[in-house]
Amino acid sequence: MDKRFNGKKNSIFQGRSVLSETSLTPAEMNYLIDFGLHLKYLKRHNIPHRYLEGKSIALLFEKASTRTRSSFVTAAVELGAHPDYLGKDDIHLGKKESVEDTAKILGSMFDGIEFRGFKQSTVDGLAKYSGVPVWNGLTDEWHPTQTIPDLMTLKENFGYLKGLTLTFIGDGRNNVANSLLVGGSMVGVNVHIVAPKSLLPSENHVEIAKKYAQESGSEIVITDDIDKGVKGSNAIYTDVWVSMGESDWEERVKLLKPYQVNMDLMRKTGTPDDELIFMHCLPAFHDTKTEYGKEIEEKYGITEMEVTDEVFRSKYSRVFEEGENRKHGIKAIMAATLGDLFIPKA
Repeated sequence: MDKRFNGKKNSIFQGRSVLSETSLTPAEMNYLIDFGLHLKYLKRHNIPHRYLEGKSIALLFEKASTRTRSSFVTAAVELGAHPDYLGKDDIHLGKKESVEDTAKILGSMFDGIEFRGFKQSTVDGLAKYSGVPVWNGLTDEWHPTQTIPDLMTLKENFGYLKGLTLTFIGDGRNNVANSLLVGGSMVGVNVHIVAPKSLLPSENHVEIAKKYAQESGSEIVITDDIDKGVKGSNAIYTDVWVSMGESDWEERVKLLKPYQVNMDLMRKTGTPDDELIFMHCLPAFHDTKTEYGKEIEEKYGITEMEVTDEVFRSKYSRVFEEGENRKHGIKAIMAATLGDLFIPKA
């Protein structure tokens, strides 16, 4: 199993990179979830926690972002570090300079590096050659800095994780689905992926999740059957139908329209209202108040896509709490790997 460690393989976080969920052990994943919730408590009560005083963080972005950029910037500042945003037009990464050369330069100047972009090999290379902790802010394959905040949101709402059922509906091959599948199985959350057959997750990601599930006792369900997949869910989770960098709107709309999260689907869970929430990593196409939304309405005659506005704004929705938790979860990852903290073996 690929552990994706940067440096010595042990249970101490210091100096480690987080490149995918498999960079962590299940115990370490649970620790970061709890640490993130603790840091949220400190922030809410104005208790200083400047564990990264004097550190400098490079934020590399090939893809645009609202939550990831805001989370890393505010998390770094609140931890006492100085973040420097480097967009795709600001540096030569992959164009005029190799990943290896860029990593060595940035590693000599910065104490940690965040990368949000396309290829997993890029963030892996940054970790291999930079000599400093590297954090995956999103690649085409994994999104660990989304998963930890998502699991924080579950624990915040229910008080526990083991035995909960989270159902992801939509494009089951995307990075969020991959990360939830593996990350959830690590901590004992039952993970259901409900998607059309052509959009089910890869065998590799399913096998990784099943290995963790054997240890944690979680149940993995992969199906195109909506009724079967959503039954007994505590959290219904969806994402945009077409990810950044893709353009096959017509095919996706046709494939995924039956998998739209609406109130009828929420009722299919059979779960009591106080034991059911709705989650989305955002941005969400739940209305036509965006350029994309208007374009989709004109081309395909639909005003809502992966989730209806009714569900998005309902009592079930935890999307904005989930969004805020991005900062606190990312703060936990950075503080644990770069903050010289004493953390007993997990």
